[in-house]
Amino acid sequence: MTDRVKGSILAFGGAACWGLSGCTGQYLFTYEGMSATWLTPIRLLLAGLILCGYYCIRDPKLLIAPWRSRRETVDLLIYGLAGVSCCQLMYFMTIDQSTAGMATILQNVSPAMILVVTCLLARRMPKPFELASILLAMLGVFLLTTHGSLTGLAISPGAFLTGMLSAVCVVIYTMWPKQLQSRYPTPMLQGWAFLMGGALFCLLFRPWESGYVPGPVGVLGIAVVVCVGNLLAFCCYMQGVKLIGPQRSSLYTFAEPATAALISTLALGSPFTLWDALGFGCIFVMLVLLSAGAGKPAPQPQHSGVQS
Repeated sequence: MTDRVKGSILAFGGAACWGLSGCTGQYLFTYEGMSATWLTPIRLLLAGLILCGYYCIRDPKLLIAPWRSRRETVDLLIYGLAGVSCCQLMYFMTIDQSTAGMATILQNVSPAMILVVTCLLARRMPKPFELASILLAMLGVFLLTTHGSLTGLAISPGAFLTGMLSAVCVVIYTMWPKQLQSRYPTPMLQGWAFLMGGALFCLLFRPWESGYVPGPVGVLGIAVVVCVGNLLAFCCYMQGVKLIGPQRSSLYTFAEPATAALISTLALGSPFTLWDALGFGCIFVMLVLLSAGAGKPAPQPQHSGVQS
C-alpha cells in the first residue's frame, strides 16, 4: 500500500471519526438526557487531562514553555478559550438544537470565512475561484438553513447562530496563533485548550449541580466522544496530513459532515431533504475549489476533535 493510499485512508478515517463523535453527541442529547452545557465541560476536561498528562510524562518542560512568555500566554488563552473551547461548545449546542450533520456542515463554512479575512488583511479582491468559493458557501448555507424559502428558517434561529459562531471560532483558532503553532506540537496546544476550556465551562455551567448522572450508555457515549472524537480522530487525520499533505487531506474533511448526516439520518431518524443535499453539495464544491484551485493550499482549520 502506497503512502498516498495510506494517507487518504487515515485522513478520511479521522474525519469520519469526528462525524461519529457528533452523532454520538446527538444520541446523548436526544436519548440520554444530556445537554451541551453538561457534556462539553466533561469532554474538554477529560481530553485535556489525557493530552496534558501525556506531555507531562514525555516532556514536562515543553508542556509549560508557552506560559513562560507573556505574548505566548495571551496567544494560548485566545487560541484555547475563544477558539478551540468555544468552538466545541457552539458545535455541541448546534447539535442539541438541530442535528449532527447540520452542525458539522455549518462549521465547514469556516474555510470561506478564512478566505474573506485573508483577502481583507491583504487588502485585495478575491480571485475568481475564491469569489466562486465564497458564493458557493453562502448558497450552501442558504439552502441548508432555509430550504429555499425567503420568508423563514428551516432550522431554529438558535441553531443557525451557534452553527455560524462555531465556524467563527474555527477562524480564530486557525488564524490567530501562527507563531504559537509553529513552535509547539498542535496536540499539546490542544491539550491546554481543552483543559482551560473544560475548567472554565465547569465553573460557568456547574454540571455537578444539574443533578444529572449518566447511566452505562451515557458513560460509553462520553468515552466515544473523548477517545474517538478527540484522540483517535486527531491522530489519524494528522498522520494522513503527514503522508499526503494538507491540501489533499482537506478534501477528506468532508467525510465528517457526510458521516454525521448519514448516521444521524439512518440511525437517529433525522430528516434529510433534497435542499439539504444541495446545500451539502455546494459546500463540498467550495472545499474542492479552495483546495485545488489555488497555487498553494488555502488555510485549512486544524480540527480540534469536533469539529468540529
